[in-house]
Amino acid sequence: MRIEFTKMSGAGNDFVIVDNRSGHIKDGPKLARIICDRRAGVGADGLLLIEPSTVASYRMMYYNADGSYGGMCGNGGRCLAQFAVMNKLAQPNHSFEALDFLYEASVENGQVTLSMKDPKNIKLDIVLPVGSQKLKMHFVDTGSPHVVIPIGQFRKGLQAIDVMTLGRQVRSHKKFRPLGANVNFIDKTGTNTLKIRTYERGVEDETLACGTGSIASAVIGHKIWNIRPPVRILPRSGIPLEVNFELRNGRYERITLRGPAVVTFAGTTDV
Repeated sequence: MRIEFTKMSGAGNDFVIVDNRSGHIKDGPKLARIICDRRAGVGADGLLLIEPSTVASYRMMYYNADGSYGGMCGNGGRCLAQFAVMNKLAQPNHSFEALDFLYEASVENGQVTLSMKDPKNIKLDIVLPVGSQKLKMHFVDTGSPHVVIPIGQFRKGLQAIDVMTLGRQVRSHKKFRPLGANVNFIDKTGTNTLKIRTYERGVEDETLACGTGSIASAVIGHKIWNIRPPVRILPRSGIPLEVNFELRNGRYERITLRGPAVVTFAGTTDV
């Protein structure tokens, strides 16, 4: 089957987008494994399918590169919103459906702002054995489960952290089974600035950015360092994202994720 696709990047998080409003894609997981392969396919962190919705402009279906269902992806949602506006499938301000939730998107001059789910299940000061050491970490669900690890407990800086080894060990730790968790290593580098590196489940690798991970890091940064919004996030790509939120009665609300979403190329592939 010949498939038309668009490759997009959200602050370094890259995705293959396919318009599936006709329903011609029947097996999203299989297509994700094929098309996201960086050697034999187009190459991406995940596959985004745009599908019909009865309650919003469209429905987003997101699959990780390994074919697992990814639930919500912040940067993926921003890219899909940009794609929808560019292709006149939606207005610059619109809503879309993902994982039984309606997300509000605003697209303006290449910048996309996405209203996200309120974070939940915040758990601070979890100490777990990881390899030969014990690490203090924090947990929050921002639409996807995230572990956040401040690097102050390491003797090395953020760039020297072995994200692959430590991320894989924490991601699959029995504490977070059966779903596992994404793992973010964070460093406070300014009054309201965080640098982060993220190991993503489903990709099973470090990614250049992570939207829900950026939100998780901003929330934990506020909890442990009193970082005030808007929080500037510098992911591995170096392309900044902005996380904003309001704190009401101890709850984080009106979460937004803002940053660029750009087309890198488009084409057709036979799968």
